[in-house]
Amino acid sequence: MNDWTIVAGYSLGGAMLVMMAIGIAFSAFMPALDRWSRRYFLTFFSILFLYAVVLFFDLIFYVDPDMAEPQKVVIILEYLFFSVLTPMPMPFLLHSCSESLKRSVPLRAVMALWGVFCFILVAAQFTDVIYYSTPDNQYFRGPLFALLMIPLALIMILNIQGLIKRRKKLSKRFFTALLIYLLPTAIFIIMYMFIAVDVLVSFWMFLCAMTMFGLVLMDNVEKYMRQQREIANQRAGIMVLQMRPHFIYNTMMGIYYLCDQDSSKAKQVTLDFTTYLRKNFAAIASEDTIPFSAELEHTRAYLAVEQAQFEDSLFVSFDTPHTLFRVPPLTLQPIVENAVKHGMSASSDPIHISVVTRLTDIGSEIIVEDDGPGFNPVDDNEPHIALNNIRQRLEMMCKGTLMITPREGGGTRVKVTIPRSE
Repeated sequence: MNDWTIVAGYSLGGAMLVMMAIGIAFSAFMPALDRWSRRYFLTFFSILFLYAVVLFFDLIFYVDPDMAEPQKVVIILEYLFFSVLTPMPMPFLLHSCSESLKRSVPLRAVMALWGVFCFILVAAQFTDVIYYSTPDNQYFRGPLFALLMIPLALIMILNIQGLIKRRKKLSKRFFTALLIYLLPTAIFIIMYMFIAVDVLVSFWMFLCAMTMFGLVLMDNVEKYMRQQREIANQRAGIMVLQMRPHFIYNTMMGIYYLCDQDSSKAKQVTLDFTTYLRKNFAAIASEDTIPFSAELEHTRAYLAVEQAQFEDSLFVSFDTPHTLFRVPPLTLQPIVENAVKHGMSASSDPIHISVVTRLTDIGSEIIVEDDGPGFNPVDDNEPHIALNNIRQRLEMMCKGTLMITPREGGGTRVKVTIPRSE
């Protein structure tokens, strides 16, 4: 190895370390990345950083004949860190397409191939046909060196095949980002099977990784900004929907008459109404999810005010043992309010409402049922607007869903599902 090669190797190695440190910093502190993507890129760039460190030690040990034994360990780590990077695009691709990682056949296939690579790497330590080092610290490829790279090349081919198959599920920028990483890396791995260009191949792989991350980050920043605008619009919508002069007027008048008829009840209704207003204002100001217990308290306060006015017509039951999860503000309360308003305005019969929570394998569920006149999905009135508002905020803020179905025996059933946080 001549002086020019040594200088070039150290320069590229230093550039790799700096690039990966930048990648780790951006992954840790960029707010646009969701929790799963943040963990993924922190892991991805940490492995790349360790790989760069190993390459740096390779450059140091390679020129010293007395470092033959440590160099063997460095070579093993070099191949191992390099190999770990090849299956990693598959879980990222599957997650981006909202596919299950546990049941994925392509993910199992790439992990099986990676296991084959590890087996060959271990076997290579007991034979000279893959690669070997001489006592004076000279590294040589064996006649079957290509056998070591074949599993990695197949992994990259499966990655590219999976990306092309799912291209319609991804944005153009996302698809381009992954392709920029996968295609050149696959080509270089195939080249590396026959040509010894270790440092250049590694540097190009690092460059492709940073390019991919940059494009993915830009895509996430755009989504994040768009989501923030949508949340701001939703908050404005919440304010409009929650400004109900008739409810406030009727409550105040009810308290006014109760002061003469039942002063203690008037005090309780005033307290419940104050709690309701306080929770409403807090919900409007909130930019994040809140504990379900807080939303439940808000709902109970609202129902207490309504039951003071319709004590012989409104009956509510709660079965909520599971409360350790978070929801967007104003999720349960408007659903219950819609059931009350729709039921009271459409029939003179008493209305019964039940609120149930439960923990399932998927996540947390909230079920609100009423025995009112039922739900007409083609209407475009205020209750429907409110439910659509809730559905959109659930999807944006916690990937939740809202489903409205007829209740068995008459009435309406609303089910909210909050998936488990990863």
